[in-house]
Amino acid sequence: MKIHQPPKLSNGYICVKGLKLYAAHFQSLMELQTFSPPFAGTVMFLVRNPVLKWKNHSKFTLNSMPLGYGLFCKHSVSGTKCFSKNVKTSVSCSHSSEKNDTLPSLKQLSDARVIYAVAPALGHNKDSHPESSARVPAIVTALEKMELTSKFRGSDILELQNFELASVDDIASVHAKAYVSGLEKAMDRASKQGLIVIDGSGPTYATPTTFHESLVAAGAGLALVNSVVAASKNGLDPPMGFALIRPPGHHAIPKGPMGFCVFGNVAIAARHAQRLHGLKRVFIIDFDVHHGNGTNDAFFDDPDIFFLSTHQDGSYPGTGKIDEIGHGAGEGATLNLPLPGGSGDSAMRTVFDEVIVPCAQRFKPDIILVSAGYDGHVLDPLASLQFTTGTYYMLASNIKQLAKDLCGGHCVFFLEGGYNLDSLSHSVADSFRAFLGEPSLAPKFDDPAILYEEPSTRVKQAIQRVKHIHYL
Repeated sequence: MKIHQPPKLSNGYICVKGLKLYAAHFQSLMELQTFSPPFAGTVMFLVRNPVLKWKNHSKFTLNSMPLGYGLFCKHSVSGTKCFSKNVKTSVSCSHSSEKNDTLPSLKQLSDARVIYAVAPALGHNKDSHPESSARVPAIVTALEKMELTSKFRGSDILELQNFELASVDDIASVHAKAYVSGLEKAMDRASKQGLIVIDGSGPTYATPTTFHESLVAAGAGLALVNSVVAASKNGLDPPMGFALIRPPGHHAIPKGPMGFCVFGNVAIAARHAQRLHGLKRVFIIDFDVHHGNGTNDAFFDDPDIFFLSTHQDGSYPGTGKIDEIGHGAGEGATLNLPLPGGSGDSAMRTVFDEVIVPCAQRFKPDIILVSAGYDGHVLDPLASLQFTTGTYYMLASNIKQLAKDLCGGHCVFFLEGGYNLDSLSHSVADSFRAFLGEPSLAPKFDDPAILYEEPSTRVKQAIQRVKHIHYL
C-alpha cells in the first residue's frame, strides 16, 4: 500500500499541515476491513424521528429525541411493523396509504429545487472518533446560518421530515442477510457494554442505537429517490436530492461493515431505484477521498450500474486500482481513478470534463447517485488532496447539469466522509447553492495561501491511462 510523503513547499521545507495529514493518513491505513457476524436471527428494531429543528445542535442529545414516532414514505409500497428488544417501543414502519398532513404534496415536491433529509444518528457516537455525531448537526446549523432552508427560501428548499426507515429486504438487496441479522442481535451486547467494535479492532464501532439509526439513514436515501422521481413526473426540472446522513456507507461490503460504514446507503438506493421505479441504468459517482470499495464490490459484475470513483492513490483501504474495471458481464462498468496526493481543483475539473462526462454520456443513465465525500478538502485531517469549497461547488453544479442533460434531472447526493466540521459544512452549503443556481461563496471560506502546486504531470498521466483503458 502506497503512503505519500508529506508535501514540500517551494523552498524545500516540509509544510506543517502536510506532516499532520501524513500522520493522520498513516493512522487511517490501520483500519481493518471485515466483520463476520457470529449470529443469525430475526431482525427486530425501532426507529425514532431522526429529524429535529436544530437551533443549536449542541442542545440536542439522544434522550431529547421523541420515541414512538412513525416514519412514513408517500411514494412506496409495503412494509412491516417493527419492535425492538432493546428499547420497549413500537412504531409503524409501513408506507401508509392514509392521508398524512406532514407529508409533502406532489406540488411541494415539484416546486422544490432542493429536497434534503436529515438522519444525524446522534446515538451512534464514539468519543474522539472522526466520524462523530457532530457532523450532520454542524451541516444543519450552517444551512440555517447561511439561510439555506425553507424558513428563508420558502418552496425552493424542502426538508423531508417524515420518511420510512429502510426495510430488511432493502438492506438485503446489497448485504448478506446473515450480516444484517447478526448486527441486529449484536445490539444486545452493545446495550450491555455501551460501545462495541464490529469490524475487528477499532475503526467501525456500534452503540445500542447503531442498527436502527443505520436503517433510518438508508431510508432517508430511499425517500429522496422516491421524491425526486415523483417530482420528475410533474415537471421537466425535478429537484436535486441530498441525504445528510450517517453512518456513511460506501466502505460497507456485502458481507459486513468497514471503514466507519455500516450499510451501503448509495448501493441500497441504486437497487431501490431499479426495482421500484424501473430506473435500470444507474450511474454512481464517488468523489470521496477514499475508494468506495463496498459499492465497487456490490456491482463489480453488474453491467447496469456504472460505478466511477476518484480517490487519493494509496489511501485507505488500498483498493480501487486503475485496472479494476469490473468482471464478467460488468466488465467496463467500473472505473477507478486514483489521484496522486496533492491533486486539487484543477485536477478535478479536468477529470470531470475528460472522464466523468464522456463515461456518463456513453452509459446513458436513468438516474445519477453521488457518494459525496468532503474529506478531499485541503483542511480535512484524514487525507492529503487539495480540494476546496470551490471544488465541491463545481462538482455539484456540473453533476446537476449532467443529470439534467442525460436522465431527466434524476439525481441524489449521499453524504459520505468529511471530518473537519468547518470545511464539511461550508462545502455542503455551497453544494446547495450550486443546486439552486446561485453564485458560490467559496472565496469567503477558501484560503489560496495554504495550497501548494498540484502534481499536474502525474495527474495527466493517470487521466490518460484511464482514458486508454476505458476507450474514452
